[in-house]
Amino acid sequence: MSYENITCEVTGAIGRVTINRPKVMNALNRQTLEELAHAFDALRDDAAVRLVLVTGSGEKAFVAGADINELAKMQAMEAKDVAFFGQQVFARLEKMGKPSIAMINGFALGGGLELALACTLRTASTKARVGLPEVSLGIIPGYGGTQRLGRIAGPGVAREWVLTGEMYGAAEAHRVGVVNRLFEPEELEVGTLKLAETILTRGPVAVRLGMEAINRGLNMTQQEGEIIESDMFGLASTTADMREGMTAFLEKRAPVFTGK
Repeated sequence: MSYENITCEVTGAIGRVTINRPKVMNALNRQTLEELAHAFDALRDDAAVRLVLVTGSGEKAFVAGADINELAKMQAMEAKDVAFFGQQVFARLEKMGKPSIAMINGFALGGGLELALACTLRTASTKARVGLPEVSLGIIPGYGGTQRLGRIAGPGVAREWVLTGEMYGAAEAHRVGVVNRLFEPEELEVGTLKLAETILTRGPVAVRLGMEAINRGLNMTQQEGEIIESDMFGLASTTADMREGMTAFLEKRAPVFTGK
C-alpha cells in the first residue's frame, strides 16, 4: 500500500510511523486512520521489527486532533462508527505484542493524545502541549481517551482533563505520568532513540511477556494479576533467552538474545 498521509520506514529493529499532514498539523482524517491501520498491521507482521516509534512531521504538532472538517458533517450513527473504527486502529498498535513509543514533538490534542496514549511509552519535547479538548466542541474523546487516560494517570486526572478540555504543558503531563520522559526539543529524537535502544537490548520474549502481564493485569484484581505474572514468569524461564541472560550475568558479559 502506498501512503499519502503517513510515512512508514524500518531502520534496524525500529519501525517508524510518521503522520505527515503538516498543513493541517497532522490532523487525523479517515484516510489517515486507514493508512495507520495498514502500517500497524505490516509492522506487527514484520519479524525484523521489535519496536515501533510513532511521531508527527514538522516541529509544531505530533497530531493536533481529529479532522474537524469531517467530524462536523457527521450524524450520530456515522460518528459512532468513526469512533469505533478509530478505537480499533489504535488497538492494533496497543495489542501488536511489540513495545511502541510516541515521540511527542508538539501539539498532541484530542485524537493525537489518544494515539499517544495507545503507545506503550511516551516521550515529549519540553515545548509540547497536550490535552483532550473535545468538550469545547460539544463532544467527548472517542478514540479511547476516556479509558486509557484514567488507567495511565488515574481517574482524577482523567476527569479533570476530559471535563475541562484544557491544554497542559509537557512538564505537567510528565508530573501526572502521561509522559514518561521529557527532553529539550533538540534532544528529543536522540533521547527517544536511546530509550528505544535500551529496550532493544533486553530479552525480546521477556519484553513481550512483561507487557502482556501488565496489560492483562489492569483488568483484574491484584491476586488474579499475580497469577498471570507467575504464568508469564514460568514461560519466560523456559526460553533460550533466559539461559543466555543468566549465563551472561554470571560470566560478566553482555547477553546476546535471539528472541527464542
